[in-house]
Amino acid sequence: MISLLQQAATTAAEHTESVASSIAHGETETATGLPQLDTATFANQIFWLIITMLVLYWVVAKIALPRIGAVLSDRQGAVSGDLMAAEEFKLKAKEAEAAYDKALADARAEAGKIVAANRAEIQKELDAAIAHADAEISARAAESEKRIREIRDSADTDAREVARDVAAELVRSFGGTVDQAAVDQAVDSRMKGTLQ
Repeated sequence: MISLLQQAATTAAEHTESVASSIAHGETETATGLPQLDTATFANQIFWLIITMLVLYWVVAKIALPRIGAVLSDRQGAVSGDLMAAEEFKLKAKEAEAAYDKALADARAEAGKIVAANRAEIQKELDAAIAHADAEISARAAESEKRIREIRDSADTDAREVARDVAAELVRSFGGTVDQAAVDQAVDSRMKGTLQ
């Protein structure tokens, strides 16, 4: 193949030199038109076209297309890997959300239990405090009633004493003699009628 290329190169160089020398000597050939359309060089042009196409096909098929295919498969692999990772992250996010919701529900339930327990404890303490206050009020009321009875009895006794003294003084002031037993009996009978 290399020898064919060398032969074609020398043929092309000879042809170019002959054209250049004829132009330099003033010789003019009749123009045949475009060199690609010269029928004398068709075989050479077709040969080089086939060689060029084969080389181009070989380069594309053996070098370019495998590289492009590798890049495309790598890209497809990366995309599918990213999609799988995204699905995995999505599942993990859903699991994390479910765990969060469960933890939140558990925390709310636990908080409700704590509130109920605290409320029951506070109610128990409040009931105990109310019972203690009622007992203390009852004890003070009983003590107050006792003191009132004592004061009443003391006032009754003092009133009898004052009434006896006043009755005895009245009898003396009217000029009579005081019979202490009769005064006590009259004051006692009068006091019983007043107190009842």
